[in-house]
Amino acid sequence: MTALSWPAEDLWERLEPQLPGLSVEVLAEVDSTNTRLLERARQGDTAPCLLVAERQSAGRGRQGRPWRSAPGASLTFSLGLPMSPQRWGGLSLAVGVALAEALHPQLRIKWPNDLWTADAGDAPAGKLGGILIETQGHAGPSRHVVVGVGLNIDAPPALPDPRNPVAWLRQLDPAATAAGTLTAAATALVGALRLFELRGFVAFARRFEARDLLRDRPVTTTRPDLPEGRAQGVDEDGALLLRDARGLHRVDSGEVSVRPC
Repeated sequence: MTALSWPAEDLWERLEPQLPGLSVEVLAEVDSTNTRLLERARQGDTAPCLLVAERQSAGRGRQGRPWRSAPGASLTFSLGLPMSPQRWGGLSLAVGVALAEALHPQLRIKWPNDLWTADAGDAPAGKLGGILIETQGHAGPSRHVVVGVGLNIDAPPALPDPRNPVAWLRQLDPAATAAGTLTAAATALVGALRLFELRGFVAFARRFEARDLLRDRPVTTTRPDLPEGRAQGVDEDGALLLRDARGLHRVDSGEVSVRPC
């Protein structure tokens, strides 16, 4: 038994028709939900699984950054399933769109895989959550995909460097809970993955544009040949488009870390 009440059975009843064979599991503590599901896939267990952790001791974000979680104050879960889309580009943005739409109108997507709050009056934008997508299997149309999601429900125990602002869901919705957020987020995620598999990023492009945090903002990058530019949205595969004095440039996720100037 876990300390918090989780809607595991309700979620299974809701999602299993879309993902036959799905299991929904809740653990009090785990090193990383993504790592656990990838290990299962490597051992041949590729059945769909939604794995929730009240606390992660070795959670990971993009580029290996740690993602810390605390029971009730955060939500960390991963969904593993086989997928065979025609094109993989833009998957993290599609997931971001689904989560942002499901959780709050003020949420925006910071390319390539973060959820941020929008600037609102005196309240600056801040990172509310992140998405980590990993795959198991050979490059090609069919792979086992693990989508990890980490969300701040309440204020972190210690706020980080103000140059890296954070946000939490209860700032936007004081009634938000980890369990309720799980139901909304997981339901939206499954629907988005099924749609992405059928239609790819094109089904999400306009919806992403409405929530693009960086569009028309000056940004800096870690690419030596492209230190800064102005964000101009994304292309059909979800690559970031940046314009500088030399023209328009395409930036693939994984090549750079982008921050608003």
